Amino acid sequence: GWGNGQFEYNTNRAQNASLDGEGNLAITARRERYQGNDYTSARLSTKGRFTHTYGRIEARLKLPAGRGIWPAFWMLGADVDQVGWPQCGEIDIMEHRGQIPSIVRSSLHGPGYSGGQNVGREHAVGGGTLQSDFHVYAVEIEPERVRFMLDETVYFEATPDSLPGSGKKWVYDHPFFIILNVAVGGSFVGPPDASTVFPQTMKVDYVRVYARPTP
Repeated sequence: GWGNGQFEYNTNRAQNASLDGEGNLAITARRERYQGNDYTSARLSTKGRFTHTYGRIEARLKLPAGRGIWPAFWMLGADVDQVGWPQCGEIDIMEHRGQIPSIVRSSLHGPGYSGGQNVGREHAVGGGTLQSDFHVYAVEIEPERVRFMLDETVYFEATPDSLPGSGKKWVYDHPFFIILNVAVGGSFVGPPDASTVFPQTMKVDYVRVYARPTP
């Protein structure tokens, strides 16, 4: 589960991460006993394969639904093994509580403002739910500025002045790698219950990365 009180065991099996035959990557959480856990899922990471610093990172996603289902599209500082978390920085492009179908959250985690004390914002969509169709979730990273978007609507922007208190460190002007996963349970969403239907799948149409033009 990789921390946060998550219940799933993340596997490398096709049952949890595979192409769906329609051009999408399907990351699927299942209720099944596996390696001592009651659920399985998958977490895909570009760590050691691809990093990026400034520019735009976006994904077109169709989110899963249900209480205790926690899909995420996020980034970690590439120096995590050297400096640890949260000193490496974490950029949550999209986190979603499956039981709240119209709200997405984006946030930054860094030294002195991590976990439940992160710097972030929730955004509610109108006219339907995030699970009913594909949406584009994006972040634009510039020197000392990070901007979050849903379908080209900017709903949160952070700079060093956004950090709480004094002396907090801005840790986003260096390479990051990308992660896509679907968690089950955890501190952000709480546990699934009898109303949660399994399997639950996040469909990924694409992930695109754009470099920031050199001035």
